[in-house]
Amino acid sequence: MTEKIQCRHPQDKQAVRIDRAKYNPIREAILAVQKTDGPCKFMQLAERVEARLGDSFPGSIMWYTITVKLDLEARRGGTGSAGRLRFGRAAFR
Repeated sequence: MTEKIQCRHPQDKQAVRIDRAKYNPIREAILAVQKTDGPCKFMQLAERVEARLGDSFPGSIMWYTITVKLDLEARRGGTGSAGRLRFGRAAFR
């Protein structure tokens, strides 16, 4: 049985459990993009994560990027701006 991680949502909405083997590479790619590129819109983030992971990732990089990004925001301090990752939200509107 694969190890799962219970993701969180910054607005305390219901979140999902995903395989740690999928969570970790997405998390590392998001943090690397944030460190090297700084703030960017979500679609840019997803494209950069996909470029880092290539075709080796077994799943929807877009879906996992959304899920892990929200989890990282929730774990960094909830809904306040201090917890928010520095990525634009215009792509969601």
